[in-house]
Amino acid sequence: MTASPELGTARTASPGLLRSVFRRHAAGVAVITAATDRPAGFTATSLNSVAAEPPLISFGVGTSSSSWPVVSEAEHVGVHILGEHQEELAATFARSGADRFGPATAWRSGPGGVPVLDGVLAWLVCRVVARIPAGDHRIVIAEAVAGDPAGGGRPLLYHQGRFNALRD
Repeated sequence: MTASPELGTARTASPGLLRSVFRRHAAGVAVITAATDRPAGFTATSLNSVAAEPPLISFGVGTSSSSWPVVSEAEHVGVHILGEHQEELAATFARSGADRFGPATAWRSGPGGVPVLDGVLAWLVCRVVARIPAGDHRIVIAEAVAGDPAGGGRPLLYHQGRFNALRD
């Protein structure tokens, strides 16, 4: 089998190659929150629906992130689907050293003491059922226990290293 000219030249797998390929993959933007003795949260594009019965989700979190110590011990996590109007919120939760739960972030304590963000398209509170080692990350699998899909608007996307909105 020969490569067709439009395929280009294959490169050996590396972290840089993986990042380059996934910059071309548009992903929905979510914020994951948790609380133990303090609230923590981060922006995630790795959110997935795993199963409907029981209702399971998954996401990845870096073990070197400032949120990992809280997520590693939390019994519950919050999953928030961001709208296109929430680019600033996504950037705040993505920025290292940001005051993520400061005055600019509207939130309340939800089921299980999990921080629930206001104004999102939809949210879930989920009970953590597994934390699976995956390189320098952990894949968290959690079962939905409560939520609200009633927020209005269109989803925020991440593509080519920046936040975007859907186009008709």
